[in-house]
Amino acid sequence: MADGRLQGKVALITGSDSGIGQATAEEFAREGADVVVHYLDDHEGAETTRRAVEAAGRRAVVVQADIIDEVAVATMFDQGLEAFGVIDILMNNAGVDASGQEVAELSTEVWDTAIRTNLYGTFFCCRRYIQERKAAGAKGGKIINVT
Repeated sequence: MADGRLQGKVALITGSDSGIGQATAEEFAREGADVVVHYLDDHEGAETTRRAVEAAGRRAVVVQADIIDEVAVATMFDQGLEAFGVIDILMNNAGVDASGQEVAELSTEVWDTAIRTNLYGTFFCCRRYIQERKAAGAKGGKIINVT
């Protein structure tokens, strides 16, 4: 049973078009948060998440971004801030899983994509979130990194 622990908060959740990110967006909405729903290429999944957030009585905005691109990350945050005015919670959930491949067979391209997404993407999102929190005069914030 939801008790409104996130009432009035706004969460940006990367990779919230499916899986853990989608489930978290839905739960955050049940707890009272509005959600910036991020996706890379599954627009329909992101729309499913948006509808679930709205069904919980909260607002959602869907944003597309490749988090390995600093400019795309900045645009993603700008869209979230334009929609809601603030981002209280950042959940870095988007990631690339190369664990099912043998290291001896792993291509440099797959490795590079995993590193750029899982490390650089998380860094770019954290940096932008912290910059925004400081600019807003906020005392602290919440960052959740999913690995």
